[in-house]
Amino acid sequence: MKKKNRAFVNAFTAVVLAAVCFAVACVCFIPVKTVSLSGGESYAPVRHGDRNGNCVSLMINVYEGADLLPGFFDVLKKYGAKCTFFVGGCWADDHADLLVRMKEEGHEIGNHGFFHKDHKKLSEKGNSDEISFTEAVVRQATGVRTALFAPPSGSYSVTTLKIAEKLGYKTVLWSKDTVDWRDKSKRKVYNRATENIEAGDFILMHPKAHTLEALPDILERYRELGLRAVTVSEALGETGC
Repeated sequence: MKKKNRAFVNAFTAVVLAAVCFAVACVCFIPVKTVSLSGGESYAPVRHGDRNGNCVSLMINVYEGADLLPGFFDVLKKYGAKCTFFVGGCWADDHADLLVRMKEEGHEIGNHGFFHKDHKKLSEKGNSDEISFTEAVVRQATGVRTALFAPPSGSYSVTTLKIAEKLGYKTVLWSKDTVDWRDKSKRKVYNRATENIEAGDFILMHPKAHTLEALPDILERYRELGLRAVTVSEALGETGC
């Protein structure tokens, strides 16, 4: 009787193991369906550039600070640095002259939505309108067609990424955040923009007075480390970083 029970248990165990192995095999060989961006990449924002180069990028998000931007232009020019200004559409609509100067001085203009909305909560149309309206304002002022989109506050959904890609944009986030909108400290901005800096880093900042004060020291530190401050597109290797 014991032998029969043992044989039954062994047979049952073998069947269970075979079923488990079959299930695992099925899972392993069933292709995983992914949504792809142009170029075969899965939907995901870009968070840094080429890690093997010698470039970093300042991402300056602009919904204010028109009076400070000329100072930023001057410091960047002094150090031979370029950056990407992600502009809000409602701001850009009132400051065409500054958009033109961004272009003339060789900086990149990116898209930061029109009204600084939470894109994670927006519908397809809402996402599309925020991006498209900003693009129209920038193009009218400069003739430039923006190609990079930085969602306000870094908030996005899969819908945001899909719509951005459909409109021809790469969605960009940062790898280092100076948090200069909150902490009005030149020292903190400098530390956050330079500590453990790596090639390819995207450094987020805003046109704040304390950020402008820190900018020369930041760019000087990059120079000491052999890093070049370039536009986001250049750091991504699109223009030969």
